[in-house]
Amino acid sequence: MAAARTEVRGGGRGRGPGRFRGVGRALHLPVTAPARGIRRATHAHGAGESGLGKLIELHGVNGAGDVMITVALASTVFFSVPTDEARGRVALYLAITMAPFTLLAPVIGPLLDRVPHGRRAAMATAMAARALLALVLSGAVISGGIELYPAALGVLVASKAYGVVRSAVVPRLLPTGFSLVKANSRVTLGGLLATGVAAPIGAGLQQIGPRWPLYGAFVIFVTGTFLSFTLPRKVDSAKGEDTALLAADDAHLHGPHLKPVKRPGLRTVGTAVTHALAANAAVRCLTGFLIFFLAFLLREHPMTGQSAAVSLGIVGVAAGAGNALGTAVGAWLRSRAPEIIIVTVLACVLAAAVTAAVFFGAVLVAGLAAIAGFAQALAKLSLDALIQRDVPELVRTSAFARSETLLQMSWVLGGAVGIALPLNGTLGLSVGAAIVAAGWLGTVRGLLGSARHGGRPSRVV
Repeated sequence: MAAARTEVRGGGRGRGPGRFRGVGRALHLPVTAPARGIRRATHAHGAGESGLGKLIELHGVNGAGDVMITVALASTVFFSVPTDEARGRVALYLAITMAPFTLLAPVIGPLLDRVPHGRRAAMATAMAARALLALVLSGAVISGGIELYPAALGVLVASKAYGVVRSAVVPRLLPTGFSLVKANSRVTLGGLLATGVAAPIGAGLQQIGPRWPLYGAFVIFVTGTFLSFTLPRKVDSAKGEDTALLAADDAHLHGPHLKPVKRPGLRTVGTAVTHALAANAAVRCLTGFLIFFLAFLLREHPMTGQSAAVSLGIVGVAAGAGNALGTAVGAWLRSRAPEIIIVTVLACVLAAAVTAAVFFGAVLVAGLAAIAGFAQALAKLSLDALIQRDVPELVRTSAFARSETLLQMSWVLGGAVGIALPLNGTLGLSVGAAIVAAGWLGTVRGLLGSARHGGRPSRVV
């Protein structure tokens, strides 16, 4: 009897906790299983040991938070008012946010060069600032107060500052045997995937209320603030680094100890890098232009049988898919003939822009968005490959930070052109084609010449 009683008690105790543990595992599985899968993917091939995996996850958090704010602002500034009023409000938004940012952008890279020991703190500050500003915006989207614009400017500057620092951090987190192109493609792809997941979540939160995507952004950016400090301490070390001095020919080459200058700028890393940077600036200018121009064009003249929101969604998905494909192709190509890749993708996007301008139509517009996204990703990875090949390690980190600042300014310029043009599809896409043509014609000869000579590394003494 005693044995039986003990067995019954033991069995009862075993089944109860076991049942609760089973329920707990079932409830945690939808969260823990994807988290483990993401961790395995981001930490593969030595990325976990080097710290690159943590940067990939942090960049995913950054992309998710930015898209939450974008959803909230688009609904407030763009979709909530008639087209003519929306055009004026977005023009005001650009004037108040983009113009000051254009003035601040040249300062960001050199400023961060002066505080290389605080890169983790700089990334955490950019995250924390956007978390705070998301709360400010959550009140502004309801009241429509003027604080919406300075807060949006703060978000933009913090986001771009994070991007500049992130570009400078990647070279210090390369796993053994990893090329810079492969590392950057992984980081970029991680951000794209996170953006793709967060965008529909943000749209769903928007249905609850205009503040909710901003509350979501606040939570995401607070998480990113803490994740910034989980990066390895070596990203804060500036040992063996100096400031990049970029120029286009040997006559202007001057290392930091060869010919000192009072205000070193983007003056010398060699002809291949400077031409590649100019070509990338043209593509980045085009993407900024297409975002703002097509936003208004498709709202006024949506695709046949589709609403404005659906039309913009189709173009956005096409651009995102092109960007992801370009990132994947860039990782597969590694760093083979980067000059030829840049010349080729610019020729392709130029042909697509000319075709879309001449035979304007919904399919061609979506195709142009996809090709522009593909070209931007692949050209940027090729620029990374050239920087790794031609720029001495001494100034490589600074070169990444400063080149990223120039590309951000190009995007801003393209957006300003896009908002200023009348809503004529053929005219607008002709202007877009002209932007790419100027970049392609101005760099093709130099890039092909560099490719024929196998690249000529710059020398820093």
